[in-house]
Amino acid sequence: MVKYVMVGIGGFLGAIARFWLGGYISDRLGTGFPYGTFIINCSGSFFIGFIITLLAERTHWSANWRYLIPIGFIGAYTTFSTFEFETFRSLQQSEFLVAGLYLVLSVAVGFMSVWLGVITGRVVP
Repeated sequence: MVKYVMVGIGGFLGAIARFWLGGYISDRLGTGFPYGTFIINCSGSFFIGFIITLLAERTHWSANWRYLIPIGFIGAYTTFSTFEFETFRSLQQSEFLVAGLYLVLSVAVGFMSVWLGVITGRVVP
C-alpha cells in the first residue's frame, strides 16, 4: 500500500510542477512555439536518467524513493521522459530494432491517435 501512496504523492507534486512551470514559461516566452512542453519534456528526460542512475547505482535508498520520484513525480511531470528512457535502455541492450520501432511507432501512432481523437471529438454530439 505504501508504494501507491508514494506514487500518488509524487504524481500530485509532478502534476502541479508541470502546470506551474508550463504556465510560467508560456507567460515569459509566448505561445508561438510550445516552449513549456518542450522544456518540461527535455528536463524530465534528463531528470529521469539522472535519478534512476543515482538510485540504482549510487545510493542504497529505499525502493519507496523509486515510487515517489521517477514513477510518481517525473511520471506526472512528463510521460515523455519514460518513453525516452525506455528507448535509451533498448539501445543500451543493443536492441536497435526494438528502439527504432518504439521511437518511430510511438511518434507516428501517437500523432495519429491525437488526430483520430480530435476527429472523434468533433463528431460526437
